[in-house]
Amino acid sequence: MSRPAEPGAMGHGDVAGMVLTHGAGGDRHHHTLVAVAEGLAPLPVERINFPYRDQGRRPPDRAPKLLAHLEEVIPVIADGWGTEPGRLVLGGRSMGGRMCSMAVAQGMAAAGLVLLSYPLHPPRKPEKLRTDHFGDVNVPCLFISGDRDPFGTPEEFDEHLGAIGGPVTTVWLPGEGHDPKKADEEILAAVATWLDTIA
Repeated sequence: MSRPAEPGAMGHGDVAGMVLTHGAGGDRHHHTLVAVAEGLAPLPVERINFPYRDQGRRPPDRAPKLLAHLEEVIPVIADGWGTEPGRLVLGGRSMGGRMCSMAVAQGMAAAGLVLLSYPLHPPRKPEKLRTDHFGDVNVPCLFISGDRDPFGTPEEFDEHLGAIGGPVTTVWLPGEGHDPKKADEEILAAVATWLDTIA
């Protein structure tokens, strides 16, 4: 777990830290998660695995089990940093970010959501939208995706993000797909800038 920052050293106002989760096929060591965590120092950032990854299993657990894990670990992380869950920004890549947004929609306290490559729908299945909970999300949200991501086009996001009650910021990475390979610095800069707007 990341060490707590010294008082006054965090640099992002009332945001006390960030918790990042991984995509379905990844883990906490994904290059983008590492880049964001290291680049936001001294703000504490914890990168967590869902249990199925620590157990060496590839297929992810179903949403209720993933959400239960978040409900268990987020308060522990906040307590370890001497703060409340409501001062933490939650999020992550693809499935992990989606789970965090669902947890917030179900009542988990958070300062905001960072949603990297959010899976708006499965590839080639635009009718299977993952947006039913958007209307219950009332915190600031940052969406960062490649403009060639098969999980959702900019036009599709524009159609559905209005359902979110909190302020929404979108950043599109030109020419990138679902796992941007050369955009970590741009992603980090977007996250840092957005954090200053919600602090």
